[in-house]
Amino acid sequence: MELDKMDENDWKYHGEGNKSLVVSHVQLSRVLRLLKYPAEDSENPPQTAEQAFSQIQTIVDFSSNVMCSLLGDKFVHSGEVVKLPLEFVRQLSIKIQHHRPVWRCDKVMDIYSGCALCLPNLTSPLLHSPTRTPPLCIEIKPKCGFLPTSKHISKDIKTKVCRYCMHQHYKVSNGKWKRHSLYCPLDLFSGNRQRMHFAIRHLIEEPQNNFKVFKGGQCVYSSKEVSDESPDTNALLHHLRPYFLSTNNRVSSHMTSKSILNDFIQVLVNALLSGGGDGDEGQVTDRQGERRGFCQASHFNRERIRHG
Repeated sequence: MELDKMDENDWKYHGEGNKSLVVSHVQLSRVLRLLKYPAEDSENPPQTAEQAFSQIQTIVDFSSNVMCSLLGDKFVHSGEVVKLPLEFVRQLSIKIQHHRPVWRCDKVMDIYSGCALCLPNLTSPLLHSPTRTPPLCIEIKPKCGFLPTSKHISKDIKTKVCRYCMHQHYKVSNGKWKRHSLYCPLDLFSGNRQRMHFAIRHLIEEPQNNFKVFKGGQCVYSSKEVSDESPDTNALLHHLRPYFLSTNNRVSSHMTSKSILNDFIQVLVNALLSGGGDGDEGQVTDRQGERRGFCQASHFNRERIRHG
């Protein structure tokens, strides 16, 4: 990627969160993650180019020095900070604006610093045969997976109900989401298959901004922001069916939607429990005993208590 020959037409809108926006290259397997700030600051950027560079470099350093040591180099892409031509960034901002969700437009893309984080686009692998079924990529934003124990926590409820579950009530009340998600991060992080299955199923039912499915680099399943409609799981099943029809070297055309969804969730659970080391490729680690504490708002926990 030649930074001095950047063309906004080579890039497309990929997605965004609260603090950054991502664009992907239409041919190369690369993404750029750019900072965002409140729209009212659009004429007067809240920080200098040097501060923006430092902010992104801090993300890279944290990934390299902390996350790599926790998860291993194999599972972490730290990326690199790049300095982009300002005219390219400005034209890119104009190009992608109409692709952004309306409710995200209270913030604007940083067009003044020219700083961005360059990363591999894991939703679009470079090497795959076009004659075979396109690769699937599952994006999960698990959120905070523990209850805080600090003595400085001011309210006792924060030590019993996880941050994600509390924010669900807040985000539904202010109209950001129409429905509560029954997903709880503590269930996903528990290492317990039943809890993890429960968590992923509810991520699928209410993906919000935490669950997406990409096929051949294209997003085929995600949330419908501020919509009264529930996500179309039938559309997801349509995309998944070709991947789960073959069982025991024979083709089964009679798999029910429920069985396909269960198989899909089971694949994700196995992947999350896999050690992934060089000597245990595909081996699933037994972590049934690693029971993480329950969030009091978890519906899995409520069912557990109700049924004894």
